[in-house]
Amino acid sequence: MISSSRARTAASSQDPSSVIRHAWRGARQAVLPPHVFDSPTGKRVYDNRHTRLTKWLNDGIPAAQVAEWAGNSVPVLLAPYARWIDGQLPDLKRRLEAAGDLPEPSEEQRADSRGTAPEMP
Repeated sequence: MISSSRARTAASSQDPSSVIRHAWRGARQAVLPPHVFDSPTGKRVYDNRHTRLTKWLNDGIPAAQVAEWAGNSVPVLLAPYARWIDGQLPDLKRRLEAAGDLPEPSEEQRADSRGTAPEMP
């Protein structure tokens, strides 16, 4: 039998990341349905950071603000996350059109968007 002081010493000498992983796994198992628990969703604590940063960027929060919240510079933030930003173009176009800041497309650009050749003079 291990004495209580020896057990405390053994527990306190464990790798902290191992303790966190074990606790996180137990917490996920306690609250998630089995099919979600078995999936990669939130498997690591760090996955929550990735999910939150990606969501903020996709929700249109400026990268400078997200970088500040994440404790990173904008280039460090965008290096991995730029490829995950999606779905903002329609909103950006609406905002630019409403402000009148979009130039009128040329006849050639209009033809390209319709898939037809421009009219000849």
